[in-house]
Amino acid sequence: MSRAPHPTLYQQLATAVRAARPVALVTVVDGPQVGGKLLVFGDGAETKDIVIGSLGGPPELDRRGEWEARGALAKGGTRLVDDCLGNTLFVEAFVPAPQLVVFGAIDFSAALVRVAKVLGYRVTVCDARPVFATRLRFPTADEVVVDWPDRLLARVGPALGPRDAVCVLTHDAKFDVPAIVAAMRTDVGYIGALGSRRTHAERLIRLKEAGVDGDDLARLRSPIGLDIGARTPEETAIAICAEIVADQTGSSPARLSQTDGPIHRRR
Repeated sequence: MSRAPHPTLYQQLATAVRAARPVALVTVVDGPQVGGKLLVFGDGAETKDIVIGSLGGPPELDRRGEWEARGALAKGGTRLVDDCLGNTLFVEAFVPAPQLVVFGAIDFSAALVRVAKVLGYRVTVCDARPVFATRLRFPTADEVVVDWPDRLLARVGPALGPRDAVCVLTHDAKFDVPAIVAAMRTDVGYIGALGSRRTHAERLIRLKEAGVDGDDLARLRSPIGLDIGARTPEETAIAICAEIVADQTGSSPARLSQTDGPIHRRR
């Protein structure tokens, strides 16, 4: 039996999307409760734990729908899910663009901004040196901030999640160590730092002295990027973005011409 959605469900969905608030719509597309709908808002201060509508049936179906919606909100995208009651759920997540925070106003950063924008990121460039952190040098960035990295992350860090990334390209210990330490305190999905293997080894010593170790150190991607033989800033930017995508999909990069199986993997 088809079920009519909550009369204001679509209105609230449209309002949330227009306001760039994370929200997910769960619809039963097959099974005994076909047509049931559940609207689940993200974890913003004003919308936390708000759920509208019902998938029908026993309470555990709504709980399953909400759980799947929360997972979709964390990673973005859509998915089909089969529950244990014979229903198929279609989960649609409407989330703001993922964020990329780039520390260091250098040529490599400018190239990274351009590539990341093509991938749909909202990009912030931050550097404590006002002569370098200018809108003229980074015209395609969504925001250019003149500040110390740790102070910026103290403000924006709580909003960073698994879909977001922090790239530390400062190549200067007095900037990159505080930036990495601050990034480790967030839930950001990717943390990468520019530098040679020697720079990385020296940086690890400083990070350990700053109290970073164990699982936190394992989160750091340094030297940053995949090994594609990159030399120019543009090539390096592609290598960095490729590593970000690989981390998010959980893949081990290899040449497609030398692998078997499906090319497109489900995220």
